[in-house]
Amino acid sequence: MSKLDLEWLKVFDEVWQTASVSKAAERLGIAQAAASTALNKLRAHFDDRLFERTALGMQPTPHAQKIQPALREALAQIEQARASREAFDPATAKRRFRICLTDISEVVLLPRLLDHLGREAPGVQVETEIVSAASARRLEDGEVDLAVGFMPLLEAGFYGQTLFRQNFVCLVAKDHPRIGARLTRKGFAAESHALIASSGTGHAIVDKTIARAGIERKVAVRLSSFLGVARIVAQTELVVIVPRVLGQILATQEPVRIIEPPFALPAYAVKQHWHARFHADDGNAWLRRTMAQLFGGGAAPG
Repeated sequence: MSKLDLEWLKVFDEVWQTASVSKAAERLGIAQAAASTALNKLRAHFDDRLFERTALGMQPTPHAQKIQPALREALAQIEQARASREAFDPATAKRRFRICLTDISEVVLLPRLLDHLGREAPGVQVETEIVSAASARRLEDGEVDLAVGFMPLLEAGFYGQTLFRQNFVCLVAKDHPRIGARLTRKGFAAESHALIASSGTGHAIVDKTIARAGIERKVAVRLSSFLGVARIVAQTELVVIVPRVLGQILATQEPVRIIEPPFALPAYAVKQHWHARFHADDGNAWLRRTMAQLFGGGAAPG
């Protein structure tokens, strides 16, 4: 297959993922006109429009949906064959890694990883996405290189390595009028709570543990992520349960403080996951080793 043909496949794949020719060009580092030309050549080759402009962006035609798995597999095999011939040298490598993270991992792990890459692998870029129901398929397809966090949905069929273990704490406003240095079970039940219904954070095990203890929380708000939880807690009298390492970071950013929960909550493992198809890829293996060096050892990163 010629280099031009390979570029066609890359353009198809990126338009499929981004629903945009301009975004596809940006991610590939080529001019938008070049991406449009490649797409037109693909349309001529397959005698089909492949993608049509809609209110949701460039959406695939039925024929594009039919051929996408085969084209994606061909591209993955070509890239894997290329990687097997080229040893990965982080100091000189030009590569973009896609990492699936929980919102907690973005806050806790990503800054340290990016700082390390800036010094050791300046040509390496990172693109993140939040864990979702599609994460397993995207790992298998090679659309994501690595997934990091508490992700029970990836326990079966994927490689996994524990980076560190984590437990939970309560977070309250620094000047909370009723909660002092300790929080009793009665006080916990009497207060109003914020709950986070975020994928891959371990909060399901918190909810089950509290339910088994016979404690009924007065839920004032259910949040979709941890993004604004510290600001909300700081400006209200709400209580929220968060992973300890996140609570430690949030306590440096907002006037909130950590309180130990008045009952035992289970710990959980924060892991990195990858698919067997890419286990031997030099770049993927280097990224996994880097994550283990930065965050491994069993204890939460400081």
